[in-house]
Amino acid sequence: MASDNSYVQPAIPRFDGVAESAPGVVLSEAEQKKLEERKLKDLKAKNYLFQAIDHFILETILQKDTCKQIWNSMKKKYQGTTMVKRQQLQALRKEFEILHMKQGGVC
Repeated sequence: MASDNSYVQPAIPRFDGVAESAPGVVLSEAEQKKLEERKLKDLKAKNYLFQAIDHFILETILQKDTCKQIWNSMKKKYQGTTMVKRQQLQALRKEFEILHMKQGGVC
């Protein structure tokens, strides 16, 4: 069986947030268009996040305005301690060694 290497990873949007113009400041047409494009990109990124997030977590982040705020909130919640990360890495190494031994033992 030949493997198909035609998989293309989708572009991951950047989570920069959208800076609003100060009240009373009049933007030029080009600046307004650029601001609207950035808002649209932000909405698309929020949509991607909402589609990928469990409903329980979704309820906690619905009050966030931008994808940057959502991302930072999730990052803070799921960052984990160093000890937890080490334990996860150790478990993955053990699983890899077991799989490696299974593959090496079959002739």
